[in-house]
Amino acid sequence: YGDANVFGSAQVYGNSQVSGMAQVYGNAIVHGMAQIYSNARVYDCAEVYSDAKVYGNAEVYGVARVFGNAEVYGNARVYKSAIVSGKANVYGDSSVRGNAKVFDNAAIYGQAKAGGIVALRGNAELSGTACVSSDTDYIVFKNWWSSGRYFTWTRSNNKWKVGCFYGTGEELIRKAYNDSEMSGREYERIVRYVEEILNDNQE
Repeated sequence: YGDANVFGSAQVYGNSQVSGMAQVYGNAIVHGMAQIYSNARVYDCAEVYSDAKVYGNAEVYGVARVFGNAEVYGNARVYKSAIVSGKANVYGDSSVRGNAKVFDNAAIYGQAKAGGIVALRGNAELSGTACVSSDTDYIVFKNWWSSGRYFTWTRSNNKWKVGCFYGTGEELIRKAYNDSEMSGREYERIVRYVEEILNDNQE
C-alpha cells in the first residue's frame, strides 16, 4: 500500500487501494474497487466498498458505510450510522452523521450537515450552513420552464441553491427577473409557495 497505514484489525481486500498517507485502522473494512488516498482516514467499524472514493482529509468512521460511486473528500466527515452511496458527493467541511443517508446524485458541501433520519436523494444540493435532520427540512424543485436543472431549498437557513447561485428567496427572485421575465415569474411563484409552507407551520 505504499506509504499508507493499514493496521489493527482493519481489512483491505479485493481490488481496493489505499495509498498516499491514508490510514485504515480499527475494525474498518475496505474492499471492492474502493480507493482511499491522500490523507483520508477510515476507522472504527466503517466500511468503504464498490467504486467509492475517500480522499483529501476526509474521515469515515463509526459504523458508517460509503459505497457505489460515492465520493467523500475535502475535510468532510461521515460517521455514526450514516450511509453515502450512489453517485453522491460529500465534501468541503460538511458532515453526514446519525442515520442520515445521502444517495443518488445528491451533494452536500460547504459547512452543511445532514443528520437524524434524513435521506438526501435525487439531485438535492445541501450547501452553505444548511442543516437537515429529516425529509421535511429540504425540498428539491425542477426548473421545468427552461434548463430542466434541479434546485434545492433548505429550511434551517431558508436559503436556495440554484446552479452557482446560493442565497435568500428575495435574492433569487431578483436574479431571476434579471435573467428573464419568465424565469423571474416562475422562481417567484416557487419562493412564495415555500413562504406559505413556512407561514402555515408557524400558525
